[in-house]
Order: sequence, then C-alpha cells, then structure tokens
Amino acid sequence: MQNGTAQNQPCSPMGEHYELQAILGGRSQRAVVTEIAASLRALEIDGVALLQDYPAESGPPSCAGWVLVPWPNRVAGGKWTHDGASQQLEITEPGNGNALHGLLSGASYTVANRSPDSITLAADVTAAPGYPFELATAVRYGLMEDGLLVTHSVTNTGSRDAPVAVGAHPFLRLGAVPTEDLTLVINADTHIEVDDRLNPSGVTTDVHGTRHDFRTGQRVGAVALDDAWGNVRREPDGSSLHYLKAPDGSQVQLFMDASFGYIQAFTTHVFPSEGGPVTAVAVEPMTAPADAFNSGQGLRWLAPGETWHLNWGIRYQLP
Repeated sequence: MQNGTAQNQPCSPMGEHYELQAILGGRSQRAVVTEIAASLRALEIDGVALLQDYPAESGPPSCAGWVLVPWPNRVAGGKWTHDGASQQLEITEPGNGNALHGLLSGASYTVANRSPDSITLAADVTAAPGYPFELATAVRYGLMEDGLLVTHSVTNTGSRDAPVAVGAHPFLRLGAVPTEDLTLVINADTHIEVDDRLNPSGVTTDVHGTRHDFRTGQRVGAVALDDAWGNVRREPDGSSLHYLKAPDGSQVQLFMDASFGYIQAFTTHVFPSEGGPVTAVAVEPMTAPADAFNSGQGLRWLAPGETWHLNWGIRYQLP
C-alpha cells in the first residue's frame, strides 16, 4: 500500500485498506483503516504495534476496530419505546437476543478526505426498523507525534430529534509483550452490573475494594472481562485516560474527551492472529452504556441539522 492510498485486499472481507504513514517529531507512525465499518486495523509507532491485528482472510474477530453508531454495546432484546411507539431493532446478537453495536458494522464507508497521514470516511444511517431516523456520520483518523487521534462527527439529517450514542472497539497491545502480562488500568469509580444477557441490571456499584477496581491496575491474564464502568475520572480539561502498562513501564493509552463518560473492557484468550490464538483485550470508549435507548443514560438527542463532534485516541508512552 502506498502512503495515504487504498489497495484492494482480495482475501479480506473488509474491503479496501487505507494505509497512513508519517514521521512526526522524529518518530515513525503507521496506521491501517478499512473501508468496511471504518475499522481501525493497525497502529504502529517506531515499529511497536499498538493494536492486535488478525489474519487478512478473516473478518474482524469480536468486533475488532469497529465504529459503533448510533449506539455502542447492546439494546436489550432490541426493544425500546419512542413517543409511545414500540420500536424493534434487528437482533444481531442471537445468543443473548440483543441488538449489538449499532447500524454501521457492515457498512461500506466512502472516502471524504485523505492525505498521507490522515483519512476521513463517511457513511449514512438511514431509517430502519427500530431506528426511524437519518444521520450523516464521519470518522477522521489522523496520525500525531505519539499516536492517533480519532474524531467522529454525527449530523441529524432527518426532520425530528434523533437519539445517538457513539463508541469504538479497539484491541490494544504493546508490541511483542504478551498481552496477558500487561497491566490494565481503568480510571473509573463505578462498575455497571449486568444480567445474564449482559444488559445493565439498573445497579451500579462503587469499585473500591471489589474485583472491579482497576484504578491501580490488574494483570490482564488474571481476569476475564466483558464489563463497563462509569464515573470515569477526569483531567482538568474534561478528558479521561485508561491504559495498558508493560513490565518495563511503557504504556499504550486510550484517551477520550468529555463526551465519553463510559468505558468497556473485554478479554479473550482465543483472538486469532497469524501465529495462532492469543490473549487480547479491547478497551472501548463509549458515550453511553449498554441499553441507553431504554435508560437514557449518556444518550444524546440531536435536533434536525445539529452536528455532534467528539474524539478519542491512542498514545504510546515510553517509560
């Protein structure tokens, strides 16, 4: 692939792959984004891989790299109510009977803008069963000196207020360090309890003194997670920071702006890689938790013509 250009991947179900390259501040950056789902597939700083990739011929395992719009996580049973009318979304998580991760997971995005070190991809949400609204969405991936900045924009192109939440599903790593040996830090004070279908039970708990307290870190190999947290700790500018730390002190950090009030972590020990199954961990920024269409928590209602801009990103921090 040439810098900032696209190349068909004949063995990949993810369509065209767009490679970004730059040397910024004396550091070499590389990222790969796909046409389908606008998924973030690879990110490297000075040759250190910060995302867990997967074999070219397979689809993204466990939603790796997806953009999640107009809701992240789940809608319980795919059911919710709007203006007194019952809505039924397509069930896309059959095992739990839920509607999972929005409406653009299989969408083919178009290139709206491109340079050697950035790309903006766009896709529309059209009115569908269970979501009778119209949105224009875009996501910009831009390399920066220490990582990648991801900027989302969502515009309500319909004639009535539309409910929107946004998320992403990156699987983080730190070069050749086995992911099970990394320490996961989640800077959040409350844990969202779920039922046996992984939908919120309506109860949140203070993490202090519980197994869900990741504020000082826990080893990835010692935990099994498909969990969400709220009350994220904020920096003075409203942003929040969560990260994986290697034994040598290096970090891969996920930062998110004030629009993102929730964070999810998911672990698997069977993530497919070119060398066979590996342990992997997704650290997922979310503006709303699971089942927000029913709870209203974190849900943004966009007026007709209104645009919402928000961002998150990944940084590589040396010890």
